[in-house]
Amino acid sequence: MTELPLAVTMGEPAGIGGEILLKAWQARVSESLPPFVVIDDPARLHAVAEALGVDVPIRQVSTGAEAATAFATALPVAALDEPLDPPVTPGTPNVAHGEAVIGSIENAVQWVFEGQARAVVTNPIQKQSLYEAGFRYPGHTEYLAALTGAAGGPVMMLASPQLKVIPVTIHVPVAQVPELLTTQAIIHAGRVAAEALRRDFNIRQPRLAIAGLNPHAGEGGTIGTEEQTIIQPAIDTLRADGIQVRGPLPGDTLFHEAARRTYDVVLCMFHDQALIPIKTLDFDRGVNMTLGLPIVRSSPDHGTALDIAGQGIANPTSLIEAMKLAAICADNRMAADQ
Repeated sequence: MTELPLAVTMGEPAGIGGEILLKAWQARVSESLPPFVVIDDPARLHAVAEALGVDVPIRQVSTGAEAATAFATALPVAALDEPLDPPVTPGTPNVAHGEAVIGSIENAVQWVFEGQARAVVTNPIQKQSLYEAGFRYPGHTEYLAALTGAAGGPVMMLASPQLKVIPVTIHVPVAQVPELLTTQAIIHAGRVAAEALRRDFNIRQPRLAIAGLNPHAGEGGTIGTEEQTIIQPAIDTLRADGIQVRGPLPGDTLFHEAARRTYDVVLCMFHDQALIPIKTLDFDRGVNMTLGLPIVRSSPDHGTALDIAGQGIANPTSLIEAMKLAAICADNRMAADQ
């Protein structure tokens, strides 16, 4: 049986997405990468390869089987509905390309739904350019939830070989975190995380650690009461669900090596509480996973890097790790669902 490829999106064409895609394909043997197909403009990828002096044969395909067969000797590309116009200038996004960026995401999801691919890997997008083109979603996560009909709301997890973290509140000002943090949000994140760890990561008895919001996890209410009024009720509910949970735990002692051996994922109360430790431990190997979707989706844990686009110095490691993890999770999910 032919191994289904991953469907990888173009991302922002003026960013480093094309470069790291080409480098990932070049590393396919040394990194034991699963086959993947890129939803992109073949002419753009040819131009990127030529500009960087990279020798990557490109083959246009229309099915998963064609992509899997071609992968050993050429980079499989499923062409966008229309070529990019005007041509791409590295480092300078063009609003005119917004429709193609969105179309690449839609086509990747369609490949999975039609059984032509096993998971979606998204390259970084430049949100401001998409907003100017009429895009109305905060980002990839919300758009993929809408495209796939995900119920209940997706959950963002950052994963690396050493750590998995989930920020319960994400891109909001720190000053607003206490009012936006709710018991129900923690419960939802915990339930989605436990299910994903079982189904996608093959962890039979997931262990969740839940961080406090305040220094020393509130120190019994003397440094804030959110641990008692918001976080503890969520922990009680998750335990009643049969989920193994520890917390609320002080954030400053959660991430050293011995502590990391006691849990499978940490639910953090705000963005930097989650992302600082994982980027410190595994800056190049972090992967963004969207939990709670009917498809597996991963992404490199970095942005478009417009400042270095076209220079040939972009590091493909995070994209490579995103591909590996997407394939593992897709295979685990398929086995769990049989």
